[in-house]
Amino acid sequence: MSAAQSQSTLQAKLKALQCHFTWDIDPSRSRLFRFSDKLEDIGTEEGNSWLGHIYNLQGYIHYQLGFTEDAQCFFIRATEAFRRSRNTVSDEGPWLLVNYGNLAWLHHYLGEQAESQTYLSKVDTLLKEYPSPSQDELHPEIYAEKAWTLMKFGTDKRLLVADYFQRAIRMQPDMVEWNTSRVIALVDDVKYNDTPVGEDILEKMRVAKEQDPENLYLAALYLIQHAKKGEKIKDEAHELRNPVSSYSGIKPLL
Repeated sequence: MSAAQSQSTLQAKLKALQCHFTWDIDPSRSRLFRFSDKLEDIGTEEGNSWLGHIYNLQGYIHYQLGFTEDAQCFFIRATEAFRRSRNTVSDEGPWLLVNYGNLAWLHHYLGEQAESQTYLSKVDTLLKEYPSPSQDELHPEIYAEKAWTLMKFGTDKRLLVADYFQRAIRMQPDMVEWNTSRVIALVDDVKYNDTPVGEDILEKMRVAKEQDPENLYLAALYLIQHAKKGEKIKDEAHELRNPVSSYSGIKPLL
């Protein structure tokens, strides 16, 4: 294969990846800086189930801002965060598909084609070892990370986000945090409206809250909806613990 053919094949493989570089995320530079600050405020303490996703998005944002060394550091931190957060005997799993795709693209842009090909091979291996439960759909880990990422880029993607989460949950229903985020996506863009959500969404919030009792952000959104219906929530609001990040729920409550 000639050098030109090899480069063309590499480009085609990169474009076929599911990762931040292929998800058509292109906000303005000022918004990227705001997103970066917001992600830092989410909290990076151990035990955060979205830590790997946070680092992945930070890596992409820093690449877009021109900080390639920082981008690579964030992508590597994402790799380690995913490995620590999954209770499995293997260090490799489908949760690394997006992360390895990001690293393949980054090395390609840096002119490090051998390293890019290495990560492309890692993606191929994971897809063969962990195929999607549904033949015609993406792997649920990809749907979940794509949904979580798009949640950060505006409410106009709310229905698409909810759909991606629903697809992921249908194939992998044991991931409580995916259901929580799906419900948050349905209500987050109307949390400051005076009108409460419908009873169907309120019921989804109640069920998600029972399944994920430690999620204070969801608990806060749930209380706010009851307040909009004229109910007193002062005592329940005081029961929420001290905030440790923007996911604590303190911002919507205030």
